[in-house]
Amino acid sequence: MTTPQTLITVNEYLSTSYHPDVNYSDGQIEERNVGEKEHGKLQFWVAFLLKRTRKLAAFIETRLRVSATRYRVPDICAYVKEPDESVFTQPPALCIEILSPEDRLSRTIQIVEEYLAMGVPSVWVLDPLQKKAYAAYAAGGFHEVTGQIATADNQVVLMLDELFSEEDLF
Repeated sequence: MTTPQTLITVNEYLSTSYHPDVNYSDGQIEERNVGEKEHGKLQFWVAFLLKRTRKLAAFIETRLRVSATRYRVPDICAYVKEPDESVFTQPPALCIEILSPEDRLSRTIQIVEEYLAMGVPSVWVLDPLQKKAYAAYAAGGFHEVTGQIATADNQVVLMLDELFSEEDLF
């Protein structure tokens, strides 16, 4: 039997530091899987590759208000222009979730749907262990991609071979 969680306000959530940071959903704190080495390496590498395109400003693990009562902490979110705010409230051009071994795809798809409902046009889900990539777009469903992954507007295209490269990053 699980113990019900104490409800907290949005202001309480926003004024509290959590290590690692957590999601906030309708008054409840939701822990996130922070990942292992493979997760961290891929997170860094993808942020680097996005920066290299010079088309998007990437942010790692930054709070994002997806609705009035829900905040998510995407592994990476990226904007065409860097937002002025510390907690993002406007939809990014791209959100990226990197799977950890403990993550369930069904739970991740729920988060993807929240990003899309907020107005995020492109969402990627990357699996560093299986070396698989999935994309979801506002215009159509969630699907596995091969060869390359792109934003909905094709402004950013990354080759999966480079994305999941085994070479040292340095």
